[in-house]
Amino acid sequence: MENNLEIGKTELKELELLSAQKFILLSVLSLGLYELWWIYKSWSFFRGKDNLDIMPAARAIFAIFFLNSLFDRIQDFSRSTGYTKTFSSIDYFIGFIGLNFAGKLPDPYWIVSFLSMFFLIPALESLNYGIKNSGDYTVIENGKYNNRQIGLIIVGSLLWILILIGMFLPVE
Repeated sequence: MENNLEIGKTELKELELLSAQKFILLSVLSLGLYELWWIYKSWSFFRGKDNLDIMPAARAIFAIFFLNSLFDRIQDFSRSTGYTKTFSSIDYFIGFIGLNFAGKLPDPYWIVSFLSMFFLIPALESLNYGIKNSGDYTVIENGKYNNRQIGLIIVGSLLWILILIGMFLPVE
């Protein structure tokens, strides 16, 4: 969610931050698709912040080519605002991509691919810190889920019920 607020002659952008807990829940219930949404939103943030001539949707879809540079950009941004924690961009990139390929494993081993979201958590926390401490944004930290997220939770829960039933019902 992004809005603009006028304060005197300075314009601050209003951003709603996503907590790690919400990210994990939405990622699992969306069967990992929320991870792509977060990558898209992160690239959109940097497109606006740094006035980049990029296509965030393409960078999210082709994350295998662009995720490492997103991690680097996030760390550079958060360090510029005083963030002291670091993570290895290349290691987290390899972990994320590798676990996503684990989705090709047979039942029930493909479920391990959902652990890929944990390789995005350090970047999420780093980006949140940078946004909070940059002074350029008004930050909204809402503990509630918005209507789209609630819809995703309902649909995702139903999908998971069907998946689990399908996995454990005997094949005749």
